[in-house]
Amino acid sequence: MISPRNPIGRFKRGTRAALASLALLAACGQAVPKALAEEPGAATACVLDGMLLKDFAGPKAQIHYAEGKPDFFCDLMELFTALGAPERLRSATGVFVQDMGKTDWERPSGHWIDAKSAIYVAGSAKTGSMGPTFGAFSSEHEAQAFVRKEGGKILRFEQISTDMASLDGGVGHDTTMSR
Repeated sequence: MISPRNPIGRFKRGTRAALASLALLAACGQAVPKALAEEPGAATACVLDGMLLKDFAGPKAQIHYAEGKPDFFCDLMELFTALGAPERLRSATGVFVQDMGKTDWERPSGHWIDAKSAIYVAGSAKTGSMGPTFGAFSSEHEAQAFVRKEGGKILRFEQISTDMASLDGGVGHDTTMSR
């Protein structure tokens, strides 16, 4: 018998209860959440370039892993570059982007959605921290309204390639630079 004064016994009971709850959720056919989006703080920096997320307009992103802290990105171009990197070793337990149909482009806050189910707009007039960027939306209707106002093309997650996620801000394709 486990003594109520025994902290290890209480830990084991708590662990068993948590595992039983997860098993019950799985048995009911409900997916067990792998990760939850976190709201970045005032000092949260982009994993690629150290830029503070709160200092820039446009949608942000985050990747969560089974171990360690999540990686944050100040631009969706950076997210798709990171996801397509061949040297990426850790597998993601969650990838989130901000729903720009529900938050302000200039000062985005909250409204995190699963990146794989989001609807994206590429090639709009709106820019992010790195220049041209993707917009992310939870609703196709909101994405279409955005395209009517700002231009661009609607894409699904699986349609976005690393070639489309240019971090050069268009400089690599600027022929006026070679004169």
